[in-house]
Amino acid sequence: MPREWIELTRMTQGKPITVERVRLAESEIAIEGSFSLPPLANLPAEDQVFVMAFMRCHGSIKDMEKMFGISYPTVKNRINRIAGQLEFVEEVKISPQQEIIGELERGEISAEEAIRRLS
Repeated sequence: MPREWIELTRMTQGKPITVERVRLAESEIAIEGSFSLPPLANLPAEDQVFVMAFMRCHGSIKDMEKMFGISYPTVKNRINRIAGQLEFVEEVKISPQQEIIGELERGEISAEEAIRRLS
């Protein structure tokens, strides 16, 4: 993780950041406006490293124990603390009828099967 990013997350202390200019590193293209950072980027640098390690370990708490030299409950507590800092997308429930129509639209079932299941 770049030193600048670590310093920035330390300076902001988890407060929301608004980015006003973005430049593509490989070109001179720049975009100006008001951009919010994604939720993971708002975490402190140490938590970002922890999340990246968790992904590298494919979500294995046992591997995280070995990597960080900490206990299972410590890994679980840290995961729960980080999860508490993130807003999750609200799950939208769809009716069984909508699901059947979706399957039909995606070509997963035939029209006859859709009619049978909707009856």
